[in-house]
Amino acid sequence: MSLSLSLSRRLPAIAAALAAGLLWLAAPQAAAFPVRGDQTLLPQGSDLNEEALDQPRELFHSEALGGRKSYLVNLGDLAFSAPTLLGGLARRAGMSCSTCHRNGVSNPKLYISGLSSRPGNFDTTGALFNPAADNGVLDPVTIPSLRGARYLAPYGHDGRMASLRDFVHNVIVNEFAGPEPSPAILDAMVAYIQDVDFLPNPRLATGGRLAPAASAAERRGEALFVKPFPHDPALSCAACHVPSAAFVDHRQHDVGSGGLFKTPTLLNADFNAPYFHDGRYGDYGKVVAHFDRFYALGLSAEDRRDLVAYLDAVGDGQQPYIRDGLAADLKEIADFSSVLDTAIPAHDAPIITLAVETVGGELRDMTENFPDRKDTTVDGGVEERGLARAALKELVLGLRRVEMAAAARDFDAAAAAYRDYGERAAGLPAVLRRAEPWSLYNVAVHDAHYAALRRMLQAATKPLR
Repeated sequence: MSLSLSLSRRLPAIAAALAAGLLWLAAPQAAAFPVRGDQTLLPQGSDLNEEALDQPRELFHSEALGGRKSYLVNLGDLAFSAPTLLGGLARRAGMSCSTCHRNGVSNPKLYISGLSSRPGNFDTTGALFNPAADNGVLDPVTIPSLRGARYLAPYGHDGRMASLRDFVHNVIVNEFAGPEPSPAILDAMVAYIQDVDFLPNPRLATGGRLAPAASAAERRGEALFVKPFPHDPALSCAACHVPSAAFVDHRQHDVGSGGLFKTPTLLNADFNAPYFHDGRYGDYGKVVAHFDRFYALGLSAEDRRDLVAYLDAVGDGQQPYIRDGLAADLKEIADFSSVLDTAIPAHDAPIITLAVETVGGELRDMTENFPDRKDTTVDGGVEERGLARAALKELVLGLRRVEMAAAARDFDAAAAAYRDYGERAAGLPAVLRRAEPWSLYNVAVHDAHYAALRRMLQAATKPLR
């Protein structure tokens, strides 16, 4: 069947779908800011930490080995960033797995009013996201990093699940009231999580030992770490945090924090604060003091400092953060879009829809990084910003054409629409780079934009006299 005949037969349905697509193009996003009004459905005072310019560096095992991410890993990464995977309030607020786990790591500033006791934790068994999961107790847990997750079973702070696949399923369906994910999506998400690697740490040598360049304090701390506890020679820090096994023992222990919890890894832990399952401690000093009290270790002030020095060395990592720039965002969109290279020939309509909706959301978010002409915080570049916004919006509509054709089971038309999208996407970087000096990728513009937004929100919530 020719493309023109196919389209003529489906014209009424496509016209309706295009109208829906225009509404979809303008769909509101979750507030990228502390919520102090009715901008989103989240409780007032919530903060998704979406204004941060510095983001955790995401290192993929497949790429580190000199290869490239597979289709399955890219699909899992895409699903991880898809609000449609979740349900209820989370979906309506535009949240996804990556809202909590930025670049597969954690979001230490995330705060959900009524569910968080401090930034970086929240109660996954509260009523806000899934009333059926509410246990009637405020018991928030920290957001764990997913770096090195393939080495860190069992899963969950309490280690209740041996299977990463079962754990992901539980988060989607039970914690966030999402629809039952397909086996293909679960497999892809597991593949993605297992591909997220620890950052390399030159301060550690083989077997988790300190590297030769370690300081005297770090060496003393290492000796204390492996030293048996005075009242139980079978115990030591290293007995649970096994240096040669990613600093875990895959077991649960009661360390005086309110129950049995699994041993967390110390690798890259410098970037995982706050600490303990509920985030009660903000730094290593408080963690060491807790263990000193609970196990009556009798540590001197110097001992505590040495242990902190050792933990800091073990928990380090190369280039832990990267600036959230245009190149990084374009690469992520290209990786996500590449899922369509496989899904369209496979006639996989559900995956096509997921990819279109998620990539479309990423493109809409990127559009907001180029403020429109009405934004008084940006001086200059009106034409360049306008062209950038128009190019991004055209790509969103181009993706909708792909989805419309796939929904009509016309995969030849979907392939043609995707080729057109690819041709337009190839010219996008040049258009965006011309507008970059007047975008939120520019630190000065970013800071001015958010300072103005803060003032506006403060004025809107100022009590009447």
